[in-house]
Amino acid sequence: MNKETCMKEAEESILHTYNRFPVVFDHGEGVYLYDTDGKEYLDFAAGIAVQAFGYHNREYSEALKTQVDKLMHTSNLFYNEPITSAAKRVLKASRMDRVFFTNSGTEAIEGALKAAKKYAYTRDGHAGHEIIAMNHSFHGRSLGALSVTGNKHYQEPFEPLIPGIRFAEFNQLDSVKALINEKTCAIILETVQGEGGIYPATDEFLQGVRALCDEHDILLILDEIQCGMGRTGEMFAWQHYGVKPDIMTSAKALGCGVPVGAFLMTERVAEKSLAPGDHGTTYGGNPFVGAAVDTVLKMMERDRITEHVKEITPYLEQKLDALVEKYDFLTARRGLGLMQGVVCEKPVGKIASAALEHGLVVITAGADVLRFVPPLIIGKEHVDEMAEKLDAVLAEM
Repeated sequence: MNKETCMKEAEESILHTYNRFPVVFDHGEGVYLYDTDGKEYLDFAAGIAVQAFGYHNREYSEALKTQVDKLMHTSNLFYNEPITSAAKRVLKASRMDRVFFTNSGTEAIEGALKAAKKYAYTRDGHAGHEIIAMNHSFHGRSLGALSVTGNKHYQEPFEPLIPGIRFAEFNQLDSVKALINEKTCAIILETVQGEGGIYPATDEFLQGVRALCDEHDILLILDEIQCGMGRTGEMFAWQHYGVKPDIMTSAKALGCGVPVGAFLMTERVAEKSLAPGDHGTTYGGNPFVGAAVDTVLKMMERDRITEHVKEITPYLEQKLDALVEKYDFLTARRGLGLMQGVVCEKPVGKIASAALEHGLVVITAGADVLRFVPPLIIGKEHVDEMAEKLDAVLAEM
């Protein structure tokens, strides 16, 4: 099927919920993607922070092929070895105590919200609790996840949403304090806001929120779906701050392309929250995704991925800062590790489209930020190539 036929048939048959770029990718190798015409693209998007090891990693592929030949699914009515091993690895990496595997990041958010509400119900003997979320946040598009996503543009067509959600300002501790009352059972936030524009939490804010939660017996839920799994130079971004959540969510690079998410919690929360019958999933945690997660975590630990991210980050920051200095319509760079954003006063969607013409994949965050979330295996030569291609695009603007 050629490019034009593929795009035409997709537009005729697939629900139009995405405005896709006019590219049909065919395969990948390392940090490069190739379209159906054979054109090469340097990938600095990684499937929106998913492909931590890039493409066609032999060890990862062989692990999945082996599991396909053994067993893909049995349901959660039975035990399976791959997910048991994966659970052990993710708990070690996260320093949490219990995990529930889901099919996506959005489902992980749903489970985290339910766990927090059930914890408060068990503690207080009644329902009717409230949750504090952040403006400009993004947690997903299901009704529950949308309810804690601080963006009216996403919410309005689907109201009424879950009641009892109140929104504070990210990195403004006083705005959180002002919303706490006797009904508050949880505070949810991204350790690094992604879709909202690549905003890392400040030390003062995150540590202050943790102190408020401890003072009022409120659960802290940290969304690590995009910023976790080594992307910031720690396995999970909250580990930079010395602040441990009560519940956290993970997805994206957790499976490196296989659809899988998870929510994790401390034993204190587990003992008083979800019990048999409270939550479930047909596919979540099946042997196939278990093999993917187990392999990803094994490779990340063995290959010291977080150390590599810490080593390459200053070089990426230097190159992006040089571009910000060169072009007056680029006004700032911010981020943490290999999750970087450059604020731009020109249409970022047009820049992303133009970058494709130059063989570079970059994406956007919000209305005015170019987002850089490349595979975690990039080297300096890839950063140089990215900077050269982007410089050419910006010069044309």
